[in-house]
Amino acid sequence: MKGTKCIGFDLGSSSVKVAIIDTKTGALLASCQYPEVEMAIQSPRHGFAEQNPQEWWSHCQEACRRLMTSAGVEPEEIGAIGLAYQMHGLVCLDEAGAVLRPAIIWCDSRAVAQGEEVFRALGSDYCLGHLLNSPGNFTASKLRWVQENEPEIFQRIHTVFLPGDYLAWCMTGIRTTTVTGLSEGVFWDFRQAGIAKELLDHWGITAGLLPPLTEVFGTQGVLTREAAQLLGLREGIPVCYRAGDQPNNALSLGVLEPGEIAATGGTSGVVYAVADTVYPDMESRVNAFAHVNHQPGIPRIGVLLCINGTGILYSWLKNRWGRGTLTYTAMEAAAASVVEGSDGLTVIPFGNGSERMLGNRHPGASISGIDFNRHSADHIIRASLEGIAFSFRYGMNLLTGMGIRPARIRAGNDNLFQSALFSQTLANLSGCVIEVLRTNGAAGAARAAAFGFGAYPTLTAALGQTEVVKTYQPAPVTSALEAAAQRWQKTLEIHLS
Repeated sequence: MKGTKCIGFDLGSSSVKVAIIDTKTGALLASCQYPEVEMAIQSPRHGFAEQNPQEWWSHCQEACRRLMTSAGVEPEEIGAIGLAYQMHGLVCLDEAGAVLRPAIIWCDSRAVAQGEEVFRALGSDYCLGHLLNSPGNFTASKLRWVQENEPEIFQRIHTVFLPGDYLAWCMTGIRTTTVTGLSEGVFWDFRQAGIAKELLDHWGITAGLLPPLTEVFGTQGVLTREAAQLLGLREGIPVCYRAGDQPNNALSLGVLEPGEIAATGGTSGVVYAVADTVYPDMESRVNAFAHVNHQPGIPRIGVLLCINGTGILYSWLKNRWGRGTLTYTAMEAAAASVVEGSDGLTVIPFGNGSERMLGNRHPGASISGIDFNRHSADHIIRASLEGIAFSFRYGMNLLTGMGIRPARIRAGNDNLFQSALFSQTLANLSGCVIEVLRTNGAAGAARAAAFGFGAYPTLTAALGQTEVVKTYQPAPVTSALEAAAQRWQKTLEIHLS
């Protein structure tokens, strides 16, 4: 039947993921990603990270065509499209719609100086009170970098897009953005409920470079004939949802209300908490943006904590230390064979660059307390999982200091949360119930589009079809685990001193 399925796109920095859901049954019908190898990130100078936006659009086309074919879905069956995308990127278009330079993506660090300058000039009261963040290295600061360093290109800019805005424009031919998008770019003034004019005025940048606002949910435009042909879809399908990857991940997990937390444990770890009131962290160790359901008078703020040194430690153990002989299943069994607290062994996981939650310091990773007569490789594996869990609790304590009281953590059924030992340890340490769900960002975008399309009466109903794979109830923290946590804290303090 026409329009009973929705499709979601999730633009990452490594690939484009696409998924189709059935709005009648709520089932995730199929998903895929393209390219099969990671997209290249260009680094013409140290600290630079760029990608070609046209390649994003090309990969969306290929991924969509492949998915439609493999799923056996006809174009007439697709009712709406949802978009999720890598946050904080900068795409610059001229009046005719030509891309003026490669996109400056989230992990590019060239604009740090521009962010620091405006933070000093406007002051912490304005930046943290109005923007909820230091301008740091976010999209607004990247635009300032272009203004200062590429003035000929800057003079030709007609529209500034975030990556998801660019994809929506490729699909619909309409230039728009959202409040959530502007807030992640640090273009939004929360107190004035409008464009951060004082910030832009300080730099002499006109707000006219930002596209008009559209709602996060609801029709943002429809597929043009050209876009439909390129994607293998039908003309006129509405784009009904758009959000950055971390807010969208939280949405995918049903994290919408204060007290709820979404977590990921991939290469880096993310804790994303929803709050209705935020007391900004004066040290800017976390960032706050408008969540997908933020509305005037009903604030919903997503507080984002990123921990660089988490899953990368565990993958390093598997691939480098284990030299290809280990599997994650074997590592789980090895860790489970060791007593809680790892018999005095301590692992600090921060070996993946500067840690924002540690004030941008880089203490490095370490293993300490080894006793050659007692400790085995199994102890190192267990101590690593516990050390990662301790780093999550450290970050969550920062959120508590901001007035956020977590009650429940939701995570996708992948990476570290496939480890029952890690998940239970974190549940015990945090005192939170942990629910592990079978979903991904593309599926979440498809479900959100279904709500925006009107296939469900509420967003909760659209997301309620997601399967809960496992639930971990918190148990009292044992003396052995608490002693290990205290050793970990003291070891970290030594590294930071």
